[in-house]
Order: sequence, then C-alpha cells, then structure tokens
Amino acid sequence: MKKIILSALIALSVFNFKATAQKSAPAEEVKVAIDLNQVKDDKVMVVITPPKISTNDIVFHIPKTVPGTYSADNYGKLIDDLKAFDKVGKELTTTKTDDNSWKISNAKTLSKVTYWVNDTYDSEKGSGFGKEDIFSPAGSNIEAGKNFMLNNHCFVGYFDGKKEIKYNLTVQHPASLYGATSMVDTNKSNVVDNFVVSRYFDLVDNPIMYSKPDYETFTVDGMEILFSVYSPNGVHTAKSLLPYLEKTMRAQKAFLGSINTNKRYTVLLYLSDMQKSDAKGFGALEHHTSTTVCFPELMETEELGEQIKDVVSHEFFHTVTPLSIHSKEIQYFDYNDPKMSKHLWMYEGVTEYFANLFQVNQGLIDANEFYQRMVGKIKNSALMNDTLPFTEMSANVLVKPYKDQYLNVYEKGALIGMCIDIIIREKSNGERGVLDLMKKLSKEYGPNKPFNDDELFDKITALTYPEVGEFLTTYVAGKTPIPYDVYFAKVGVNKTKVLVPVNPFMKDPSTPFITINPNTKEIVVIPGSGLNDFMNTLGIKGGDVILAFNNKPYGLDNIYDLIMESQNWKNDDAISVKIKRDGKEQIINGKVKLSMQEEEEYNMSDPSKEKLNTAWLKG
Repeated sequence: MKKIILSALIALSVFNFKATAQKSAPAEEVKVAIDLNQVKDDKVMVVITPPKISTNDIVFHIPKTVPGTYSADNYGKLIDDLKAFDKVGKELTTTKTDDNSWKISNAKTLSKVTYWVNDTYDSEKGSGFGKEDIFSPAGSNIEAGKNFMLNNHCFVGYFDGKKEIKYNLTVQHPASLYGATSMVDTNKSNVVDNFVVSRYFDLVDNPIMYSKPDYETFTVDGMEILFSVYSPNGVHTAKSLLPYLEKTMRAQKAFLGSINTNKRYTVLLYLSDMQKSDAKGFGALEHHTSTTVCFPELMETEELGEQIKDVVSHEFFHTVTPLSIHSKEIQYFDYNDPKMSKHLWMYEGVTEYFANLFQVNQGLIDANEFYQRMVGKIKNSALMNDTLPFTEMSANVLVKPYKDQYLNVYEKGALIGMCIDIIIREKSNGERGVLDLMKKLSKEYGPNKPFNDDELFDKITALTYPEVGEFLTTYVAGKTPIPYDVYFAKVGVNKTKVLVPVNPFMKDPSTPFITINPNTKEIVVIPGSGLNDFMNTLGIKGGDVILAFNNKPYGLDNIYDLIMESQNWKNDDAISVKIKRDGKEQIINGKVKLSMQEEEEYNMSDPSKEKLNTAWLKG
C-alpha cells in the first residue's frame, strides 16, 4: 500500500561546556494509542500516557466545543468507562466533574488513562444543525474493517495545563485500510501510523479517515492536494469526482493568488448510506490544512460534484479566515469554556462570499447567476432577525436566542462581505476589493498572531476607507438593516420584474404536488388539492401514480433527480408520462405547460457603472 510521506527536518542543538556535551531535558509529551483492530460494540479504546504530573490532582477533559462548529456538542458523552492507573497497574480514583471532565486523584503517580469511545454517525437522528446531534463532519464513524472517521477531538482529550505540549499519536489499523490526513506519518509500516504534532490544537486540527484506499492527488501552484473518498457501496470514486474538485481548487488558487501558502491540503469525503443508520448532517468542517465532508451516497455524480464545488470551496477559503486572520478567542481556544469572537461576519460571512465571488471571477458561473445567489441570501436573511447586531450575535452564538440566528452567518454575513467589497471598489476606482483587505490583514497578523476583538474595526478602517468603518459601525455592530439596493446600484445592478416558471411538482417552495407511498416506494400525486397548469394540461389527476417521464422510471430512489431535471423543461416541449390510475397503467403524450410567477431579479442595467462592475466581479 502506497503511503505519502513528507520529509521532516529535525533540528539538533549541541551545547559544549568545556569538554562535556550536555543534552537538554527531553520535551514533555502526551502519548496517545488507538487500536482500530480491536472494535467492541462499535467502540474503540484509547490509551493516554501523560507527561510527569507534579500536582496531587489533575483534570482530564474531552472538548465541549471545537473551533468551526459554534455549538456546545459535549464530546465527553461519547466516552465510556474512563479509568486511570499508576505504574504498577493500580487503579486511581477518578471523579466525573461535568459532562466532559474527570478529576484524577493521586495524579503524581499517574501512568496512563484508558477509555472507550463511541461513534456518532449511527446514532444521528436529524440534520445535525440546530439539533442535539453532533454535526456529522465534526463527528466520528467506527465500522470495523471498513471505515474509521477520526475527528480527533472525539477521541483524544487533554490534561489541564498540558495543551501546549507535544502530542504523539500511534494508530494501529488493518493493512487493508489507508489513513488519509494532512499529518505526516513517520512509521513506514502498513499497519501502524505515527503522528507527532507540537500541541493539542494541531492534533484536533488534523482529522484522519481510514478506509480502503480510494484517493487521488494533484498539485496546484505548489500545493499538494489529497482527495480521499469513502463510498460504502462503491457508488462513487475519487477518480470520478476528481474533475469537480480539481477544477474548483485550481480556480480558487488563481483567485487567491499569494494569500494561501499551504503546501498540503486534504479533502476527506464520507458518503453516507441512507439505507441504514449513518451520517445525516451534510456539509463540511474546515481545518487549517484539510476539510471533512459528508454527503449522501445516493446523489448522482454530477449533483454531488456541484455540491463539492460549493461546499469545499467555502471550507478552503477558511484558510484565509479564521485560520490566518483571527482573534485571541480563537488562537487560545478554550475547548470546555469557550469565549466566542465578535467577528463571525468575517470568519463565515466573508468566506461564504468568496465561495461565490470566485466562481464568477473565474468563469465557473455568469454574472446573473452570481446576482441571483446574492438575492437568495437577501431573501433568506430577511427570515432572520435583521436588527440583531451581528457582533452581539457572534459573541453569544453558543446560547439562545443568539444560537438560533447562527445560520444567518452564511446569508447576511456573506452580504456584509459583498457590501464592504463594493465600498472598497468604489473608493479605489475598482483597483482594490475585500480580497485585498484580507491579504493585508493576513500579512499584518497571520496564523500565529491574533488580533484583539475590539480593535479589528479600527484596523480595517485604517487599511481601507472611513466609509468602510462607518458601514461596520452602522450595519455590523449596529441594529440598522442594510439597504442592499443602494450598494448594488453602486456597481450598476438594479431590480427588475421578470416572469419565471414554477417547478411543475411544487405548489410553492414548501408544498409539493407529489409524495411517496411508503409501502410501494412509488411517486403519487397528492389528492384533494387543485393542480397546476402542467398536470391539468396532461390530464394528470390526484391519486395517480407516476411511473416514468420520457421513458425514464422514477420512484423513491431518484425522486430528487426528477425535481432537478424538471427545472430544464421548457414550455411546449414534447413530453410523455407513464402513470397508473385505478391499478391500470397508461401513457399520456403531450406538451409541457408551466405556470409562471412574477419575481424580482437584479441585473446590470447602468452602463455608466460597467467598468466598476467588471472590476468587482473580475478584478
């Protein structure tokens, strides 16, 4: 089995005192051992060997919260049967002090801590966001001999006062499984991996996915990309999905330019088997040099590829912020009593804005598609509390009522980024934008130099224009809703009324005309309500079973494909539908007749702003 090994440079210092060579004291380290060959009731054992403890008692923690999740997930609930032992194997007294912490008595004699870890994927009930479930990309999977998703914060804890020392992780695993990660494996064995990192954060920041080898690599502008895929039923492969990821990441690197200096980046894609208890929280979680992604395996390749493009691009842009530009609250993250930063508008909002802007900048979508995406975010943000100061929500995002507003970071947060971009473009005659601001902030701070939360607005104003500072004070720290039309107009984009077709199977965005018979898995037209022009023209009635369109069968497994494909149907297109009515099958031939509704769209309509508009979208 091929392993990818990066060279490590070890610096040795020798001090001569007269004729005697004196070695420096060995560095403290926490040793961690995980054996993936020994799985018991979907659990694996973790053995922690601590450094020398000088206090009578020590507290061992499993994280309550980890960076990037913005939720209190209490990973300690995954731990069973935690025990502590001295050097002769005598068990020490442990006391659980809260959901995620254990006090160990007589700690000066502590030799090791052992415990079993449960996984999260096979116990999820909902979507992960806003529910008690741990969001799947931040969770774990333990499937003996097949797959182990090791988000290390689920498996490895830390001792009070020992987060900033070296961690030495050894993982024993079946020879048939490959561990994909951005960490360097220093053991050449194909059954043992060894990873050494400088501190606890670096271990938590580097997930590992063990599965049958299915990965691809490519290099973009000096960065090595590792793309590893786990598809439990072999529906998808890294090779089949690689074109979507590679095209996206090449475009992202071109957009970012010199701001990203990573030498290695890993994308771990876990595809969930929806026919059994498996991951249900779909999306991704960012790390400095990697991202974990979860999606349903049943998705078609093209659809999955498009999701990868949107989701992975968002996570990769996190290498700019908060990974390179962040506050002290993030740099010195407290996993069990976290203090949150005020600047989610930047960490998540600007990141989401970049994930859309780079696509129009690099020609992956056109300008109108970009405008409509931003309009969609305006509509979504209007459903949230538009007068709640974003800085206030961000600082308190772990508690109600603020946590209920979290999803607005992807909506209004992105729009904040857009407006700042437009202000900078206008004031600089198109020469600079928000990407230039992020480059300057990255140069000013970087991964190891955090900023003070209360000083960021002043720093941004100094690097840009007073108008940017006024915007931040009024619309980000203040309660005033943003007048988006004013900012769109600065780049020549204005609101127009247009007629757009309505999906033939949807009465409105939340009310379908069709459903699934759970016993037969067939698509059924819901009886008892008025149908639309499409169905009335074809003579489809309530209670009809839809078997096929244009000779393509449809049912439970591909109903989503039907909804998506119908988006491409045009008025007067020839169409045939196979139905079953009163137990008898029949074929109806006819033409597509779509209902139309009036919607507002934004389009470039001011030629005097064309140069600034081009600089905004293509500069």
